[in-house]
Amino acid sequence: MQESLAGMWGLFISAFISSTIAPGGSEAVLAYMVSQGKYDVSFLLMVASVGNTLGAMTTWGLGMLAARKFSPASVLSEKKQKALEIVKKRGIWVLFFSWLPIIGDALCFAGGWLTLPILPACVVILLGKLGRYAVIAWLFV
Repeated sequence: MQESLAGMWGLFISAFISSTIAPGGSEAVLAYMVSQGKYDVSFLLMVASVGNTLGAMTTWGLGMLAARKFSPASVLSEKKQKALEIVKKRGIWVLFFSWLPIIGDALCFAGGWLTLPILPACVVILLGKLGRYAVIAWLFV
């Protein structure tokens, strides 16, 4: 039981960190845990998806805070300015792709910068993250 709980917390923390500005490898952690066959796969998907979504919402919140103090040109890198334009143009549904490497964090930051509605943003981000983790779990079952 202790090992199982520690494993779940490890997955959650890895997923959270992977979705903030810091790099991480939650996909590898999930793949390993699924391949072990010791854990309920649906629970692993939930833990990883919630952790990764909360990390993304942290980045979203940082974008919202930054928008209050700075103009886009003064603080945003070219990548984040491009993400801001994409989110402005395409709307909230582009946040479904927040799971993508490199640009995903920028999309979440842009969503916060633009102060998109938080609950719909969270749901769209969660759906994208869950879909990505489901594919990974399916590959390693």
